[in-house]
Amino acid sequence: MSTVSIRYMIDDVPDAITFYTTHLGFTVDQDASPAFASVSRDGVRLLLSGKTSSGRRTMPDGREPVPGGWNRIHIQVEDLVAEVKRLREAGVLFRNDIITGPGGSQIVLDDPSGNPVELFQPRRS
Repeated sequence: MSTVSIRYMIDDVPDAITFYTTHLGFTVDQDASPAFASVSRDGVRLLLSGKTSSGRRTMPDGREPVPGGWNRIHIQVEDLVAEVKRLREAGVLFRNDIITGPGGSQIVLDDPSGNPVELFQPRRS
């Protein structure tokens, strides 16, 4: 088990498992659908918390954990253009187009529940 995990609130755990394993190369560590699953890739453990999981319980002040937002996992890829093409052909939804900055290029896509995932290609020296 990795020492650091990331928790995403998920609307449909089986759908999320399919998304992360089919499109982004994760493997299933635990599947307790429909409440919870954990998937991993390259030392990153992603906890997928469905509506009936303990991670989605209402906070004492009444707020409910929900999918979405802008915090995200960051996945480094070798060829960003090719990855975007492959994922678009598979029907994956993107929040933006590829942007380039001093460190490289990136794009943000949504998982089936609306959680962001960043694909990043470092600048070549």
